[in-house]
This record gives sequence, C-alpha cells and structure tokens, in this order.
Amino acid sequence: MSGDVAPVAVARESGPRRGLAWSLGALSRTLAFFSLTLAGVVLLAVIVGPVALTVLGFGHLGQDMHQDFALAGEATRDLLGGLIGVACCYLLLPRALLGARWLAALTRELSARWCGVPIASAYRPAPAGPERLGYRRRMDWLLTDAGTWRDLLWLVVNAVLGSVLLLVPAGLVVGGAVGFLVPAGGDLHPGGHPVVPPPAFPGNTPLVLAVIGLAMVATGVGSAPLVLRGYARLARLVLSPSEQVALQLRVMHLDRTRRETLDTGAAELRRIERDLHDGAQARLVAMGLTLDAAGRLIDTDPAAARALLIEARDASAKALAELRDLVRGIHPPVLADRGLADAIRALALDCPLRVRVTGSLPGRPPAPVESAAYFAVCELLANVAKHSGAHAAEVDVRHSDGALRISVFDDGCGGASPARGTGLSGIARRLAAFDGVLVVSSPVGGPTMVTMELPCALS
Repeated sequence: MSGDVAPVAVARESGPRRGLAWSLGALSRTLAFFSLTLAGVVLLAVIVGPVALTVLGFGHLGQDMHQDFALAGEATRDLLGGLIGVACCYLLLPRALLGARWLAALTRELSARWCGVPIASAYRPAPAGPERLGYRRRMDWLLTDAGTWRDLLWLVVNAVLGSVLLLVPAGLVVGGAVGFLVPAGGDLHPGGHPVVPPPAFPGNTPLVLAVIGLAMVATGVGSAPLVLRGYARLARLVLSPSEQVALQLRVMHLDRTRRETLDTGAAELRRIERDLHDGAQARLVAMGLTLDAAGRLIDTDPAAARALLIEARDASAKALAELRDLVRGIHPPVLADRGLADAIRALALDCPLRVRVTGSLPGRPPAPVESAAYFAVCELLANVAKHSGAHAAEVDVRHSDGALRISVFDDGCGGASPARGTGLSGIARRLAAFDGVLVVSSPVGGPTMVTMELPCALS
C-alpha cells in the first residue's frame, strides 16, 4: 500500500516437510488459516452489506416513486435505508478494501513461511499515502486496481472452498476422537449413561470403534500438510497477478529505478566536481602560485625559495591525500583488488565499534552490484556508529539461491525506520536499481537487523 512499485518476484516453491511434529504443526496452522477465513467472511459482509443496502433502498424507493407514493411509510423506510447504506459505504468501504488487501498480504506471507508456496504480490501504487487521499481518489485508486478485485475474489473463494478444505483434517481428528474413541472408551455419566452414544452399525465393538477412531485421527493428522499445501496453491491460483499485470508493474518499477539511478548519478557527479573544485583543485592552484614565487626568489633569496618549496611539497601531499579519499569514495581500491567480503572487513576495522564479519563469497558479484552493496554496508555501519548507541555489530555476507544476502545486526536502541527520513530510504533506492530489497527489523529497544538481498550471479 505504499507509493513504491515493487517488481513481481518469481520465487521457487520449497519441498514438502515430513514428520509427526510437522504434521501436528500443520494441523494447528490449518486452524490459523481458518481464523483468517472467518475474518475474510466478516470483511466480505462489511463490503457487500452497505452496497446491498444502498442498492435495495434506492431501488425500492424508485418503485415507490413510480407508484406515486402510494405507500408513504415504505418510501420513507427505503429512503432511510438507502441513506444509511451510503453513509456506511463512505465510512467503511475504503477501510474494508484496505483490510482485504492486508488479509491477502498476510495470506501470502504465511503461505510462503508455513507452506513453502510463495505468492507474488502486485498492486498499483497510491498517488500519495492512502490516508491523504480524498474519498473519491481513494476509491478510484482501489477499484481500478486489479489487485483489489483479486483480493475480493479470494475472500469469496476462501469462504466457499478454502473453509471446506481447511476443516477436513480437523473434522477427521474431532470426528474420530469424539465419534469413535470416546464411545470405545466407555466413558459414562454418574447415572450410567454413555457420554457419547456409540455409532449404530453391525459389529460396533469397542475394538472396532477404537480402530476406526485411530484411523480417522491418523488420517486427519497425516493429511494436514497436504491440505495446507493445497490451500496455499489455491491461494496462489487466485491471488497471483496475471502476466500482463506483472509486466506492467515491472515496466513501472524499471522506469522509476532508472530515473532514480540517473538522478543519483547526476548528484554524485556534482559532488565529485564540488570536492575537486574546493579541495584538490584549490590546493594545486595554490601550489602553482607557490612554485612561481619560489622561482622568482631562488636567485635573490634562496632561503625564502626553499621555504616556499617545502610549503609546495606539503600542499602536494595534501592534494594527493584528498584525491585518494575522493577515489576511495568513487570506487575503493580494496574493493577492486580484494572483493566485497574483504572490503567489508576493511570497513569493520575502520569502524569505531567492534564489528564482526561472518560468511564468505565463493566468487565476485558484478562490479555495479558489488559497489552498491559495499556503499550500502558503509552507510549502515555509519548509521550504527552515529545513531544506534550500540556496543557491537555484526555483518553477515552470503550468496545463495542466486542472490547476494548481507545482514547487518547491532545491539543498539532500535527504532530505525526508512519512513523517518534516515539513510535507509536512500539505501533502498540504491538497491532497487538492481531489483534488490531492503528489510528492516528494528523494534524500539532493539536489537536492529537490516537485511539486503540483491539478485546476481557470482563470477
């Protein structure tokens, strides 16, 4: 629901897990998904109810007007119902649609985390923050987005098919335990009557009931992972964007990141020009004037000429140091010579905090990706040293599944957020040019973990 357009990532589905503990966990997760289904039913009622009330109220009012208000009481009731429907639409409908979007996002997250089935997400960006839009612009943004209609379709499909699918394992377990195992145990009330009467069929001995009950419970527990995975695939079938929508959002993302990259490059060139003009260039001009003065004095006052030459030598050393600093800010020599992992270790040595670097890279990423990752880590460590109040930090560098992953952890006070105007938003824009993502976990009180992921291959 932010203003950024994220690329539609294609993630791979992980393999199924096995084991009794996993099956029992899957059973509990089907119930968790069922609670989301109930929440979706409530949202669906909130969305459909006001619309239906408005349509029915004004529809019946039109019929009453056609009959020349033959029934004035019914006309008043229909007018009142229509107005209540309009008020509910104004107050509830945008929030309910955003709630459906949040519920779909939670389903995507849990599907990837619990079921190993990733679901792509694609929404049109809001012209501004949704809370800043007027009612008409907000509804226009929501109702013209194909993602909103996918979310609404998912609420309907989830209520009809998803709920039935999710209740199968729990139904088998409860039915087997209550319907067969309890009668097989012969539990009685104080009066001697069974708590649950045994099912009536020939041969319903306690042993037979126990076998049937155990079989149903085992089937319910064993089928829970399969049901959970089938439910996630049903969600992916409904919630995944079409190829055309994914392509459109991909083009929008590339256009935005291209503009930001051009703006960043132009700003970097202006910075280099300013640093050269104010630093090394000024020193070189001053050194030239000093040498010219020494040349005029070398015959008449050798001592003064010698002092000017020493001054020019010192100026040349300072100019060389400034040029080296400038080059290091453009592309550090250690990064070009030793690679990303060693360059980050060099950063850790220069950091005022105790920084531990873990992980390694079996090869080298492309030079632009390597440079973007290096400067992102550099800025993150600078933020840690300046703002976090941390005593130690850790940087983990790895490459797996076709992506470079770098995590920066600190034990500071937390509370970091890209929305607060920190350097995190600039890092996110830097990574977005390479389809990279930035994930920040920083609760108030700490700790803070920032994870960067850039898709790339190693040479």
